[in-house]
Amino acid sequence: MENNKNNNEVIDLRVVFKKIMDNKMLYFKVMPIVFVLSCAYILCIPRTYTSSLSLAPEMNNNSSLGGTIGSLASSFGFDIGSMETSDAINPMLYPDLMEDNGFIVGLFNIKVASADGEIKCNYYDYLTKHQDAPFWSKGINSIKKLFAEKETQIKGVSKSSPYMLSKRQDGIAEDIRKDITISIDKKTAVITITAQAQDPLICKTLADSVKQRLQVFITNYRTSKSRVDEEYYKNLAAEAKDEYEKARQLYGSYADANTDVQLASLRSKQEDLENDMQLKYNAYTAMTTQYQAAKAKVQERTPAFTLVKGAAVPVKASGPKRMIFVIGMCILAFIGCTIYILKNNIKRFFIQENI
Repeated sequence: MENNKNNNEVIDLRVVFKKIMDNKMLYFKVMPIVFVLSCAYILCIPRTYTSSLSLAPEMNNNSSLGGTIGSLASSFGFDIGSMETSDAINPMLYPDLMEDNGFIVGLFNIKVASADGEIKCNYYDYLTKHQDAPFWSKGINSIKKLFAEKETQIKGVSKSSPYMLSKRQDGIAEDIRKDITISIDKKTAVITITAQAQDPLICKTLADSVKQRLQVFITNYRTSKSRVDEEYYKNLAAEAKDEYEKARQLYGSYADANTDVQLASLRSKQEDLENDMQLKYNAYTAMTTQYQAAKAKVQERTPAFTLVKGAAVPVKASGPKRMIFVIGMCILAFIGCTIYILKNNIKRFFIQENI
């Protein structure tokens, strides 16, 4: 009993190595086949390019103390600035815009051009007509079209309602969500836009276009209430001006018609008209002042954007990583062959070692 307890099983590497060498022809057969098939597969996958940019929007600080606390909290990964803002949409929600069909459909009409100049169209047509795909993918799509049901779609529905897309348009929208991403750094609030395409110039164009549309969205949202106030005071000022013009013309006409009249009742009416004209002029002046203040408020609420890193035309493709893929498949094939050789001879590789 004691002798059995003192014996430990250990793997004899010499036996393992000998077994592998005895079956080395399996490696010589499998490895070249895997290498050739891996190269054939990965060469059929179209290359893609990636371009990104970083954008820093203007942030409102309520107080210097709040800014100090926010800076301290950001070092620990907390965004106090987004909690202090009075906006319903804080910067942390900007990446969620890619989930909105309205924002995605707005990207359909982006004008794109390939680096070689052969492709010049909008983004929607580029995704539907100018995409390279593996031969098996084209075959599968052709088969799907044979069995696909006809779509019922209202003409121009994507323009009138981005939330009533056809099946094809919805598929293109999903492809755009995969190719374009918006992310934000919680510590610095820097927005990063990344675009992917099969052409290096097109992916840069996409990143710049998304940046412009994001800036327009942020600006429109931040200034929406101020623009409503501006339009409101503009209408009030216009109405006050009309009322003042009518009162001024009525007073002038009455004063011209009763220049030499000495009756007290007529002079009293003239004074009433003059007072009414003055009141309406004061109202017009006040509304004009409010209108000018509202216009200034729109400019004040308009955020400034700092381009931290501009989008560049990529020189090298971002994917697929062909060499890594082939090496990885060869390693998996080697491991698979080794497991196949050793799986039925595991007990032979252990020896009893006395302690």
